[in-house]
Amino acid sequence: MSTATYLAYDYPLLSAFWTMLVFFLWIMWFVLLFRIVVDIFRDDDLSGWAKAGWLVFTIVLPFLGVFVYVIARGKNMGRREIAQARAQQQAFDDYVRETARGTGGPAGSVDELARLSEIKARGDITDEEFRRAKELVLSGHTADGGRTT
Repeated sequence: MSTATYLAYDYPLLSAFWTMLVFFLWIMWFVLLFRIVVDIFRDDDLSGWAKAGWLVFTIVLPFLGVFVYVIARGKNMGRREIAQARAQQQAFDDYVRETARGTGGPAGSVDELARLSEIKARGDITDEEFRRAKELVLSGHTADGGRTT
């Protein structure tokens, strides 16, 4: 038999387990390192020199830098990440509201159609007037004659 065949016999199952464990921990350490670098830049409380110092510390002495950062500033890492996620969600919600409202500002076409429907339901306008006003709104004109776009 060749030496390549014996290699499989010389590497027992427990050694394969330890190799996979070490590889997994190595990947997790890189994930932690990148999260710390992102957190360094995300933190508004740190000055530029402090950010540079932490960054150099985590790059020059990576294992020690990561562990010291997690011990010293790890408690607030989650808070900063939650604040960032909330800010992104709020920006997205504002964008969706503004887009749904239309480009016409606060009185977009959706709001105007809802207001016209209420006026019609009260009986203040006829079906023909409602139909004409609805066509104006849908064509991009407001009820006062201006354009919504």
